[in-house]
Amino acid sequence: MSAAVASLVALLVAIVVSMVARLNVGLLAIALAWAVGVGLGDLKTDAVLAGFPGSLFVTLVGVTALFGIAETNGSLARVATRAVRLVRGDARWLPMIFFALAMLLSTVGPGTIATVALLAPVGMAIGRQSHVNPLIMALMIGNGENAGNLSPVSTVGVIANAKMAEAGIVGHESVVWFANAAAHLIVTIAAYLLFRGWRPATTHATDGVRPIESTTSTTPSLTGPQRLTLGVIGAWLVGVVALSLPVGPSALTAALVLLIARAADETQVVRALPWGVLLMVCGVSVLIAVLEKTGGMQLFSALLASIASASTINGAIAFVTGAISSWSSTSGVVLPAFLPTVTRLAQDVGGGDPLAIALSINVGSALVDVSPLSTVGALCVATVTDPIDARRLFRQLLFWGLSMCVVGALLCQLFAGPLARL
Repeated sequence: MSAAVASLVALLVAIVVSMVARLNVGLLAIALAWAVGVGLGDLKTDAVLAGFPGSLFVTLVGVTALFGIAETNGSLARVATRAVRLVRGDARWLPMIFFALAMLLSTVGPGTIATVALLAPVGMAIGRQSHVNPLIMALMIGNGENAGNLSPVSTVGVIANAKMAEAGIVGHESVVWFANAAAHLIVTIAAYLLFRGWRPATTHATDGVRPIESTTSTTPSLTGPQRLTLGVIGAWLVGVVALSLPVGPSALTAALVLLIARAADETQVVRALPWGVLLMVCGVSVLIAVLEKTGGMQLFSALLASIASASTINGAIAFVTGAISSWSSTSGVVLPAFLPTVTRLAQDVGGGDPLAIALSINVGSALVDVSPLSTVGALCVATVTDPIDARRLFRQLLFWGLSMCVVGALLCQLFAGPLARL
């Protein structure tokens, strides 16, 4: 077996394992990269390990550490609680508020798990109290989080833009964010209208709970550490956007300032870092680097190109990545594996816009992430206390998530090309 074929088989094994097993695929990817690179590719161990994305690692650690501080000291929870008060007791506005809040939080950078873990318990509980359809609340929180998840300073956005840069696509951060946000806004509005989100829901949960006014009417004042945390995060955002500061090092510096000021406990923050996600992203990146060096990436691109033409590649790649993302990690597996192929893929299909293909991968893989097979959907289902309602929500989210493979493909086929030409 040639090194190119072996490296491609190794990638496919890693993708399948990420879909069916609980093993962190980053560990497997590094082991496979070393075995294939040294054993068949005549590479030195140092050459294999040179594929470790040091810059990306620093950026992810910096961003997640900064927002880990905001989560552990309660700053993000206070922001969420204050935002909920905007509905003034009118439950019809609750879904919109939580969509906007989830989008805002994910846009500025806490990450998928942090945003949904923060909002799902309070959002689903308040929705239940106000007789809002649990499916509507879950879709609003999940789609809102995903809508902002590709901003230049968010964890997933950093990964997407870094992997696009490996394919030579740079300077399109705003288009990447807008395309993803617009797609999620479209499907969210469709969901609200389709499921009549303004009407009270009929559920099996009968536990007497307080009305929304009593849940949100008394909000404690921000503490000193929380005010400092929000101020530092605001200054960091200004620095990144207005002064073009590097995202990772500046985030690490901001986190260090907060730790020195004792705004949070360092041990808690370090433990809260998503080490598993970091290992997945960096491990798969090492394997992708071996594919590049052995010719496996060229073979991978040719196989992808065989399922589509220049005129259908956007929809086809959105469907493929959406189907894989339904069962696997979007940020840890799908984006690192597929985004580096876009330039060669455009060449192999005899045309196509690499940016449009990249946008299709981003959107196609993200739209399915409200499925209960993903962390986003699972966290929403876990907040439903009534077992009958929980099973119903699981089925509804599973159907919705899988249907997004088709919806994402259609949206990308129609709009990815025009967006890339803006």
